[in-house]
Amino acid sequence: MNTTSQLALVGANVCPIESLDYEHREAFLAYAGCNLILATAAAALCAYIAPAAAGSGIPEVKAYLNGIDAPSILAPSTLFVKIFGSICGVSAGFVLGKEGPMVHTGACIANFLGQGGSRRWRSALLWRTFFTTAVVAVTLRAFGEYCRSGKCGLFGEGGLIMFDISSTATSYSTPDLIAVVFLGAIGGIFGSLYNFLVDKVLHTYSIINEKGAPFKILLTVTISLLTSCCSYGLPWLAKCTPCPLGLHEHCPTLGRSGNFKKFQCPQGHYNDLASLFLNTSGDAIRILFSSGTDNEFYISTLFVFFAAIYFLGIVTYGIAVPSGLFIPVILAGASYGRLVGSLLGTICGLDKGLFALLGAASFLGGTMRMTVSVCVILLELTNDLPMLPLVMLVLLISKTVADGFNRGVYDQMVIMKGLPYMEAHAEPYMRNLVAGDVVSGPLITFSGVEKVANIMHALNVTGHNGFPVVDEPPFSDAPELCGLVLRSHLLVLLKGKTFTKDRVLTGPAEVYRRFGAFDFAKAGSGKGLKFEDLDIDEEDMEMYVDLHPVTNRSPYTVVETMSLAKAAVLFRELGLRHLCVVPKTPGRPPIIGILTRHDFMPEHILGLFPQFNHQN
Repeated sequence: MNTTSQLALVGANVCPIESLDYEHREAFLAYAGCNLILATAAAALCAYIAPAAAGSGIPEVKAYLNGIDAPSILAPSTLFVKIFGSICGVSAGFVLGKEGPMVHTGACIANFLGQGGSRRWRSALLWRTFFTTAVVAVTLRAFGEYCRSGKCGLFGEGGLIMFDISSTATSYSTPDLIAVVFLGAIGGIFGSLYNFLVDKVLHTYSIINEKGAPFKILLTVTISLLTSCCSYGLPWLAKCTPCPLGLHEHCPTLGRSGNFKKFQCPQGHYNDLASLFLNTSGDAIRILFSSGTDNEFYISTLFVFFAAIYFLGIVTYGIAVPSGLFIPVILAGASYGRLVGSLLGTICGLDKGLFALLGAASFLGGTMRMTVSVCVILLELTNDLPMLPLVMLVLLISKTVADGFNRGVYDQMVIMKGLPYMEAHAEPYMRNLVAGDVVSGPLITFSGVEKVANIMHALNVTGHNGFPVVDEPPFSDAPELCGLVLRSHLLVLLKGKTFTKDRVLTGPAEVYRRFGAFDFAKAGSGKGLKFEDLDIDEEDMEMYVDLHPVTNRSPYTVVETMSLAKAAVLFRELGLRHLCVVPKTPGRPPIIGILTRHDFMPEHILGLFPQFNHQN
């Protein structure tokens, strides 16, 4: 027996003496250091190579499908950073998801492979989506069968159904339905609060990120250290729990994943909070969704984990790392649902794992406001079709409650990023306005045969991408709208120098002789001509160019008296870029202005007519 004194008497106080715990300090330094290196690598990629790769990418893809063509959204550099940044970000232990970045990655790959278009495929989007999904499903199934033999290492684990809870018998009564309604309502409140806090945090981060790339990296490093401290430090607050009897798996857990992490507990015991924090996000969700584990977690553990994940998910989104929201929201919702299930265990007969699933659904409905798609995703992930009515119910309740407070998180991101996204419906105040009320000027037009110097000046001083072409005598009896010419086509035409000394029509023959069939086609990302690429000397400036061969002779037009609401629906449904506004009465200039999607934005309209602010 050790007979050395373990107490020191200092005056009248008893002072315990213990050895310094170097082992635990070294473990934390190794854990936090690895996370820090990976986080710094991800932040450096986003800050210096492709800032557009930060975040989930869902708002950008959503805006692109709405008709917004921002070159950086689907650029090859964004694809590169999205892939490797996501790998580093997830490996760094951040509370983030990879699903949003994977959607953005897929969109970048499709854009890269589809540059130049296809002349063989059917143009229907539904057919392309079906074909792509079929190829992915068959390929994934083939690799899955091959990897089940153990030839793929860690890549062979898992499957298409990530959180299978189909073995749980699902039956519910009236008290269970009341609990589900309560769960959905509170989930909607928490979801809307989540969106509100994310919006405030992003506004704060934008101030920091505007100071340059080093500050972006510093912010990411700070959040990495905070995440490491929470993940490693909070499990020390939990007490050790004896392993349940009759388990089919090892307790404590052997290896990387499992329900029962030992974490400084004696043999035969486990730390329930460490089992959630020191697992991958997917394993943590699987543990929370697992059935027949009603007594595996203390209520205090679920509360601490919920609070930490809720907070870390908010402060992580917006740093210079590819980060999705799907997994953090599911984690927070699952822990919240299981917590509610534990509190209501005496009056409800539903399994705690089912409560976790419904809690995740309530959070997804409250933050993302997607009902049908989220319902399908959850059923695919869990393979639990009998839960469909309850999942539908909790999604509808949480979305309805959250809609009373703010917008969905992705809608907020679209607005914050300044993307001119057009909704499917027109705002009510648009019915009180006409198309001619919101056209912005000054309008720059070209003649059918225009002087090169005038075109160069217009391209230099404006960023317009479309210009009306107006024919005047002697090329027409009276001024009339000939059509619309694109900026990109003007650049190609000027680059080819198809000029004449006199103001005469040259016809399409000269254009066909000078240019190929695809010279005027839309160029790939970053490959189009720029104004700086032109080499026009003083002699060229005094010459003329015939714009008729490259002018769209049948642009979409609306009369100035058309309802603005109707014009907005027409613009969106037809996927237009420019909408020409022509006069109602004769004797006036043949075109009044051009409507672009920016002219339909509430900020623009309400800036012109502030009296409609109360209707917004």
